[in-house]
Amino acid sequence: MTPLARYVPEHLQLTEAGGVITLTLNRPERKNPLTFESYAELVRIFRAGAEDDGAKVFIVTGAGGNFCSGGDVHEIIGPLLERDTKGLMRFTAMTGELVKAMRACPQPIIAAVDGVAAGAGAIIAMASDIRLATSRARVAFLFNRVGLAGCDMGACAILPRIIGQGRASELLFTGRAMRAEEGERWGFFNRLSENLAEDAAALAAEIAAGPGFAHGMTKRMLAMEWAMGVEQAIEAEAVAQALCMTTQDFRRAYEAFAAKQTPVFRGD
Repeated sequence: MTPLARYVPEHLQLTEAGGVITLTLNRPERKNPLTFESYAELVRIFRAGAEDDGAKVFIVTGAGGNFCSGGDVHEIIGPLLERDTKGLMRFTAMTGELVKAMRACPQPIIAAVDGVAAGAGAIIAMASDIRLATSRARVAFLFNRVGLAGCDMGACAILPRIIGQGRASELLFTGRAMRAEEGERWGFFNRLSENLAEDAAALAAEIAAGPGFAHGMTKRMLAMEWAMGVEQAIEAEAVAQALCMTTQDFRRAYEAFAAKQTPVFRGD
């Protein structure tokens, strides 16, 4: 059992199977909104992933037919109106820490999106590495609908890289919902599924069976190379790949190939 599998969360559900950690936002009566506490707990969990070699993949999903409706209106939005500038800066820095923790954890993160993914919920889906959705999914970066800018939690940096500058601009300026079929066509969703939990679990299991160290390196390079030119990227990847060649998983793959067997990776 991995260390994260023994963690008992207070503000969401956590289950583990075969190195796959499933995080379920579990306030279905309110479409799974976030609170100050659930934000902080998600950050702790993703930060802990960097220290847990047994955790191979994360799945993030929501209970009751919705993903996440964003920050809780009564438990977050209301109290924010009473804060001064320093207090508001502490909040926005804290929300940004969630995206930074998701991007920094070495494990691939799969968002399994059903129903509403709005505000911070849309951001969590965006910050994941892979996104699956049902035909019911609706993703809305609705910050402008509450008088705020679309530049929240990295949206102006990450969203255009996924769906393109023009499409991201439209969503961030209008706050309208991106429909599931539209999201798949634009590349936000990898694919649509009406067997969301099963398909997400199957994809996670497939990734978890792969070389964990190498997967972490792939995620690291995908992030680092945003700010690199092609020549820099090629040089960086040469170093990264050479490091992967020092792992036992690389040796296992060769020995399995030579024996005409399927390699069993262990992440070392």
